[in-house]
Amino acid sequence: MTEPPIDVVHVGSASRDLTADDSRGWRLGGGASYSALTTARLGLRTAAVVGVDAASSSASELDLLRTAGVELHLVELGEGPVFHNRETPTGRIQSWPVHGRPLPIPELPPSWWTAKAWSLVPVASELNDEWATAVPDGAFISLAWQGLLRRRGPDQLTRHLEPVRSALLDRAQLVGVSRHDLADDVPLETVVGFLRRGARLALTDGHQGGRLIEVPADGRTRSLDWVAVPPEREVDPTGAGDVFLAALLATIIRPDLTTRSGYGRPIRDLVFAAATASFAVEAPGLQGVPDRVAVLGRLGQG
Repeated sequence: MTEPPIDVVHVGSASRDLTADDSRGWRLGGGASYSALTTARLGLRTAAVVGVDAASSSASELDLLRTAGVELHLVELGEGPVFHNRETPTGRIQSWPVHGRPLPIPELPPSWWTAKAWSLVPVASELNDEWATAVPDGAFISLAWQGLLRRRGPDQLTRHLEPVRSALLDRAQLVGVSRHDLADDVPLETVVGFLRRGARLALTDGHQGGRLIEVPADGRTRSLDWVAVPPEREVDPTGAGDVFLAALLATIIRPDLTTRSGYGRPIRDLVFAAATASFAVEAPGLQGVPDRVAVLGRLGQG
């Protein structure tokens, strides 16, 4: 029997996020991990190319992905990114003790190259412009831009990089970035100016929701604000933005995910993605990523 085609391939390195409440001293993170688990639990046939260091290659969280149906291709790296996140009343302070190494383009099953969509989810600038060429023409590309907007300072603290045009950005039809990953002095017009015609930018803002900015063929931008769906509790905000972007991508690939919503598009897709992300903060690490039944239940559509 022929297997159904892959809906989406996620690409990025896993990170080890240092924490005192895990016996290992860290939890597996990284946008590719959160994104792959999200689309798989929402019902999409999902594959993921994940860069791992020696410690994370046997992480128990990878079994969460496999159990959800994610087809994994692990790429061993001599060094993977390590972060330490500290939440404060004025925002997150992130240190970056280990930078990580670039993620090379590996040999993959032929069926992966015919996927409908590719989700490029760097966490430490590990994806270079060669990935833009590697993804086949015609595939829909989503880019988690924040992973290209970080630099590691001499004190190991994470600092902003100025946004610049890149081959990855030129190919992306859906771009996600948090407002907090952009320096305060970067005008929104400058950010939008880097997008290709026809692209959409999901600018997230935590508890405030966010703004979807579209750049149609005529170049006249349109924007739509959405409000956050409140979680029942907040335990760990790490990965919520990646979960949001992955869920939004899922609605583009599979419009039927949100057909029970009473909203018109695109707001119903944004509400669905916001509801998905609201679960992500309710448990540590990947444990909070929900399935579609839970998301619809939160929206009163179960």
